[in-house]
Amino acid sequence: MSSKTPFIDTARRVIRTEAEALNTLADSLDDSFRAGIDILMNATGRVIVTGIGKSGHIARKIAATLASTGTPAQFVHPAEASHGDLGMITRADVVLAISNSGEAPELANLVAFSRRFDIPLVGITKNAGSSLGRECDVVLKLPDLGEACGTGVVPTTSTTMTLAMGDAVAVALMENRAFTAEHFRDFHPGGKLGAQLARVSDLMHPGAEMPLVTLKTPMADALIEISQKSLGVVGVTAENGTLVGIITDGDLRRHMDGLLSLTAADVMTTSPTTINPRALAVEAVALMNQRKITCVFAVDPDGPAIPQGILHIHDCLRVGLD
Repeated sequence: MSSKTPFIDTARRVIRTEAEALNTLADSLDDSFRAGIDILMNATGRVIVTGIGKSGHIARKIAATLASTGTPAQFVHPAEASHGDLGMITRADVVLAISNSGEAPELANLVAFSRRFDIPLVGITKNAGSSLGRECDVVLKLPDLGEACGTGVVPTTSTTMTLAMGDAVAVALMENRAFTAEHFRDFHPGGKLGAQLARVSDLMHPGAEMPLVTLKTPMADALIEISQKSLGVVGVTAENGTLVGIITDGDLRRHMDGLLSLTAADVMTTSPTTINPRALAVEAVALMNQRKITCVFAVDPDGPAIPQGILHIHDCLRVGLD
């Protein structure tokens, strides 16, 4: 490999330049940021995020972050807006327009539309006196710093600061809306995030899917229930429907002699491990690992011990929990 280009030195310079820019950005925030958040918080519609080029790519990410953290948002391409997509924007919305220079001509029609219909306009730009900056109700100003590329022409530092500004806006709105992990889970039902925030009730087998028998059930019938429900266990309920025991493969092995002459009450393990159906599934995994069991019944701790569902370790593994 050629030693002419100090790759690691270049990478470190870029990262440190951008890190310093972020510190400068943090120190530069003032009352304009608070005013911008107030406008976005008071929107009864959506936040329309727009930008062109690299700013457009950042705008898409900001729109996605806003939408996933409790602020309805949508990216609108400024060029497409000029060809009919302005119809996506209503007077209930707020426009968040992004342009590092503030002079992107593609934004002109969208900005004019917002002014014509009194749609609040918040801008992110380094130039408050630019064409965009002059039209905005509030400017979230970026420090006017050099790019990290060395030539000063490749958007690097500027896009990093814009992305960070967008994250700052999204989190500030999220905290003001008292957005919780449970709300976040509602917007992220898939992937690793969804799995980590899933609740027992999301994954458990409810109702008729639960393997259940009564105290007086003959073991021949209990074995059929275990086989049909394919979870390797069966819960045992009292006459009032409360969970009083569980039969596992270990219980079956301990009662092999004369098993078919016994009832569920003779074989079951009493006081089975249970979990709140509102608990996070990761808590159920930890509990099953701790107790060295593969299934746990979900029971409301604030009411009678009536089983609401059963969770198998495989249900958790299937969605990425381990």
